[in-house]
Amino acid sequence: MAQQHAPRFLAVVQDALQRVKEVTRAELAERLQRGEAWHLVDVREDHEWAAGHIAGAEHLGKGILERDAGRRSPAPATPLVLYCGGGYRSALAADMLQKMGYTNVLSLAGGFRGWCEANLPIER
Repeated sequence: MAQQHAPRFLAVVQDALQRVKEVTRAELAERLQRGEAWHLVDVREDHEWAAGHIAGAEHLGKGILERDAGRRSPAPATPLVLYCGGGYRSALAADMLQKMGYTNVLSLAGGFRGWCEANLPIER
């Protein structure tokens, strides 16, 4: 179930979305099915990851993303798709990675909830 977010948080997310490109779950599923080499990064909390995640994703929580991104995906042109529960935290994280010089970053619109609602593959 989606939670209610504070207006100030939503304003920050909307600001980030002015700079961040989003990908829909259908577009991402199609790209992955075609074998495109997108590096999926789950930026949710540890307990969210443990409950289930998109098949093939790597967990790199938003709290440590900036610190560890360079070690995990050192090339600035690495194709990255970030996702969270609903698409807000991933938009903020994508904005930050772009500020760090990453040039091929997308945020999954609707996040993990949207992915699950479409019955797309997950791992536990």
